[in-house]
Parts: sequence; structure tokens; C-alpha cells
Amino acid sequence: MPRLFPSTLPLSLVLACTLAACTPSAPLPLQDQALDLGLSLGTTASQPFVGRWTVTDVPAWLQVTPTSGQGDVTVQLRADRGLGTPLAADQAVLTGQFKIVWTAGPQDATGGTDAPAGTATWTVRADQYALTGRVREAASAQGQDLRVGTGLSKGTSEPTPARGLIVKYRKAGSVSGLQARGAVTGSTVAQRARSTLQGAALSVTSSRPLSDDTAALQVENVAAALQALRADPAVEYAVPNAILRAQSLPRPSGPGQPPLAQPLEPTDQYAGLQWPFRLLGYPAVWRDMEGGAYTRPVTVAVVDSGVRYDHPDLEGRLWKPGEGALDLLSDPKNGDGDGVDNDPTDPGDRTRQSGSHGTHVTGIIAARWGQNTATCAGCSATGVVGAVRRANVKVLPLRVIDAAGDASVADVALAVRYAAGLPITLTDPQTQKATTRTNPQRAAVINLSLGAEVSADTARPMCEAIGDASNAGSLIIVAAGNGYGTKPYYPAACPAAVAVGSVTLSGGSAPKHAVYSNAYPAVQLSAPGGTDPLQDPATFNGGVFNGQPFPDLVLSTGWDYAKDQPNYEAEAGTSQAAPQVSALAALLLSKGVTTDAASTLARLNATATDLGAAGRDPLFGFGMINAAAALGAPAISDTLGLRLQDSRGRVFQPPLDALGRFNAFLGDGTFRVIGGRDRDGNGIYGETGEPRAEKAATLGPATPQVDVGDLVP
Repeated sequence: MPRLFPSTLPLSLVLACTLAACTPSAPLPLQDQALDLGLSLGTTASQPFVGRWTVTDVPAWLQVTPTSGQGDVTVQLRADRGLGTPLAADQAVLTGQFKIVWTAGPQDATGGTDAPAGTATWTVRADQYALTGRVREAASAQGQDLRVGTGLSKGTSEPTPARGLIVKYRKAGSVSGLQARGAVTGSTVAQRARSTLQGAALSVTSSRPLSDDTAALQVENVAAALQALRADPAVEYAVPNAILRAQSLPRPSGPGQPPLAQPLEPTDQYAGLQWPFRLLGYPAVWRDMEGGAYTRPVTVAVVDSGVRYDHPDLEGRLWKPGEGALDLLSDPKNGDGDGVDNDPTDPGDRTRQSGSHGTHVTGIIAARWGQNTATCAGCSATGVVGAVRRANVKVLPLRVIDAAGDASVADVALAVRYAAGLPITLTDPQTQKATTRTNPQRAAVINLSLGAEVSADTARPMCEAIGDASNAGSLIIVAAGNGYGTKPYYPAACPAAVAVGSVTLSGGSAPKHAVYSNAYPAVQLSAPGGTDPLQDPATFNGGVFNGQPFPDLVLSTGWDYAKDQPNYEAEAGTSQAAPQVSALAALLLSKGVTTDAASTLARLNATATDLGAAGRDPLFGFGMINAAAALGAPAISDTLGLRLQDSRGRVFQPPLDALGRFNAFLGDGTFRVIGGRDRDGNGIYGETGEPRAEKAATLGPATPQVDVGDLVP
């Protein structure tokens, strides 16, 4: 039975009960909290609460879901430790904070100005995983009193020469004749043998006893002397004094490895800021050019916005109007006031804000070295350099991008066929008169630093043209796109195109994927395209311009339309990566390392520096091109170091101590650990053709610590 109150209560007690029922207690604020993930990948965190809340200021390495709600706070935390790991991988514990902005009160409250509100700070701690090992030299020593063997001894199949003969007489008593003459000593053996040979008219030049019954004789006719002695019944044996040889392995004909070649560094005013060439090993390639082997003529068609023929740093490096250069834009409103013609000059008046895209791309390939003919005030007399240097390579400018920066599928398709030497039909938009044009300078390499996120169906005309050009023998290099994502760009994704992604400097011993560069399965190669100066500003190249660190951008020829004069511009994008590949392809053909498009592409792929996950991947393709390895350039350096990357292409550079040991604190994932030598001076260890030792390590909660042992390249 329920307990009943008395029918009457004191007035004070009734009033107290009434007030308590009508005035609820104030809601509690959300409290600060500390969370420790330890070695786990994530956890769930919660706190009782009445009201609304929103998560803000989450560290880059931490994911918090959901980011808002009502009532009790319950969130899932997930750590991507790699995003918080510094380049040196020297931070054993990651710590970070996120905030929860809250407004207290029932869920149906209106949240007026009188509602309690505030911000709680939740602190998160996560232990890193540990990777250890050592990079060391193979055992070596130096000295003046050690000589390396001269070669394998000759085989026994050759006739064995002899230095005279050796004769042994039987012991006393074993032959009646000897017994009658008495015992034989070492000296009498030599005398007896000499007497026998002289009786056979054979001369003995010298003799010496070897034992009591054996002597060695130097004779002129070994075979005849052996025959005479073997006929004597007192002789136990007579044999040639044969020559024996040391059994050792060969040594090189020289004193050791060939001496290192001196890198060839250009002295042009801005060449020191052109870090992509150093990253690709070009100082070794340019030294290789001193041998004069790059003599086969090669044309690279740059299908772009045209070019500034009046840029002094491009003088003599271009096919001119009347020699095959062509403006394929038929709309007179394309910027130059006319339609299709033989002059692909990139036009513009003093109001044009952008530079000349085609001039920039062309300079990466073919800017001249040394003194130029600039006469304008403030213009550099030397400027920059191009990759091909003195090689017999020229650029064919083909204009398809108008002054506004736009190109059409139709114009690109026409230009690609024309570049490959296929006949095309051009129609005058005013007269509708059709003419057939064929390029007199067939391009072995076609560069397309353009594209868009269009459908495969929309891109079919371009893809068909690229297929035709490929069948005609051209190699078509295309920028993969600057879409900051994974969508394919066309024409890079066309089946016969070579899509080129972009890498940039990381501060470590390997480049990293540029944030803007689209990653998709068609990406086949990567090359330096520079960093995004807004999302990922970096100055790892070490250059200084006008007293300030030079950004990791690609420097090349440009045009200042406001002043109507040449200049030099620093840009970034897959547009800058593609011509790096085109230039190397042209050099392979010019040197004769390869002879056609198929062998050139195979060489580019085979010698690329594999980055990120092992093998081809959407971020890097087969890897970053390696000019020194592809062209077989001489070694210009020989240093030992460590290269460490995860499967997502992130680069880490733990320091090596005096014994070559390293201790890296990393996030979860699979890591490629490479100890290698740098022979081309680009700071990347263990590339194609360089000594390397590689191991793989997987870190995570199940394997929080891995020791890869010694890496001995």
C-alpha cells in the first residue's frame, strides 16, 4: 500500500514543495576533457549535457564526428597521425585540442540571450609508432700497401709451360745397377742426370738438389731430356718442372671506379632558381652533352597559346612562321584580330593581365643558354635555361588557346593531327574556302599543357586525334590537370596519351605529390610542377630572390604585356610538369638512346623514380622522370642516405646519427624504407641505376614498433 501523507500539512512545508516543483535547477555547462588514444587508431568520447553543441578547431590529424548535435555529447575520434607527423619524424607523441561551443538548456529551448553558453576544450593525446634501423656503408678501407688481384689464372686446357724438369732416382738396392754403384745423394743425383743427358747430346744449363734422391735441372729441350731420363731404369720418375698459377678473382683494369664527373651548372642570371632541373639530375645530363652525342634532330610541338617569338631567350630555338608554325584559331576574336594563319604569336595589348602560357611552357624545354640579345631596360641579358641545352631539339609552336585562356576540342584535335604530320583541312570562316595543310616539321613529341574535366564522350574527337598521332609515330605528353581531386581530365585520360602529374619539393630526400595535381589511374608519369603558393606555400629549394626566399615554383620565360617586353615568370601546375617530360623524351631521341615513341615511353617508365606506394599508382604513375638515369649520364656525386615514404606519398626525413642509425616516430600505414646512394646530385637516394637497399614496414596498433635492421646499398 502506498504511503499517505497526513491530510493537513504545515503551510511552510507546502510552500517549499511548490517552489521546488516550479523552479528547475540551472543546466550544467559542458566541461573540458582530456582524452588519451594511446596506440589506438580512435576512440569514443562522451559527456552528459543538456543543450546544443558544435565542434570547431579540429587539428588536421584528427577527425571528429559528428560535428554538432543536441543533448549528450558523444563523438567518434579518429587519428590520422601521418598528417601531424613533422618532416623529421621526431615527435613521439601528438597532442592537439578541439573546441566544443555549447548553449545549455532543454532541446526545445529557443536559446535566447539569457541561455548559458560557453566553450569547452577537449585535449587529445596520441602515441606515435616507432620505426628504427640503420643505413651503413659496405665495409671499406684505404691505404697504400694493399693491391687488388689482377685476374683469373689461365685454365688448364692451355698447354702448361715448364721451367726444366725434376728427376728422382730409385733408392739403393732397388736396382742391381745402382746397388753396384752405391747409394745416391742429392748432389750425385744431379751429376748422374747431367751425365745421362750429356750422353744423349742434351745440354744442361743448371741443376740443384731437392732431396737426397731428387734434383731439378734446367734444360733447353725439356721433352727430349724427359725421354732420355725415363729410359734409364734407375730413374723412378722424370717430370716437367711445370708452372703453377695463383687462383684469384680479377680486378678492374683501372685503380677503381671511374672518377666522378663535374656537374655542369649554367651561369645564366636566374638559372640557380630553376630547381626542377637539379631534382631531375640535369647537371649530370648537361655534362654528358659535352661529349657531343645529342645530334639527331627532334621537333617538339607545343600545342598551347602560341609563343612570343620576340623573347630573346628563345631566339634560334623555334620553328618560325613559314617553317611549319601555325595559328589554328579560326575565330577572329581570338585575340590577334584574324583567323587561321602561319603566325602563332601569343597576342595581347597593355591591358592583358596574364602572361604568355605557351612562352612559359616553351622555355622549360628550350630556353637558350648564355648571353641573349635583350635590349630593354631592366631585362636580363642571360635569363633562364631550358632542359635541352645544345641538343638538336627545336620547338614547333601551334596556337590553340586564345587570349582569354580558352581552347576548343576541335582546335586541339586539328593541332594534334597537324603536329604529327597528318594532313588537315582548314576552312576560312569568312570565305568558307577549304585548304589542306601538312606539317613540314613532323613532331616526334607533342606537348599539351591543357585540359578540362569533360566526359569521355565529349573528349572523343581529341582522343581519336591523339590515337591517330600515336599511330603516326608521335609521343603525346599531356598535363594531368589541376583539379585538386581524382577526376580524370581530358585529353590526358585519352588511351594513347601520356598523362603527367605534378610533384614538388618536400624538404626531404624525395619529392611529394602536389596538392592540386589530379590523381587517377591514367596518370603515367610525374615531373616537377611546383607547389600551390596559397594552399601549400613552401621554399624548400633554398633559392633567394631580391633578399626573400624563392617559392617552390617553376621559373621560365614569360611576357609582360603591360610593358610589352620579355620577362621571366614563376608558375605552378601540371602545365609545367608536362614539358619536363616532353624535353626528356626529345633528348632520348636526340642522343639515340631510343628510336621511336614506344621505346621512348618504355625508357621513361623504366627509369622513373618510384614514389609513394611501390609500383604504378594514381598519384605518381610509374614515378617521377629521372633524366640522368634515362640518358645514362655520368655520376657526379656519391653520398649515402635514407629515403622514407608512406604508401600515400608522404615524405619523412628522420636524421641519421654518426653510425647511420635512425629512429622515426610515425603514424599507421605501410612505409618504404630505402637506404641508397645519390649519384646524380639531386638528393634522392637509391634511384634507378643507383645502389639501394629497400625494406617495407607496416606500423599500427598491432605492430607499434618495427626495426628494419641494416640497409647496406
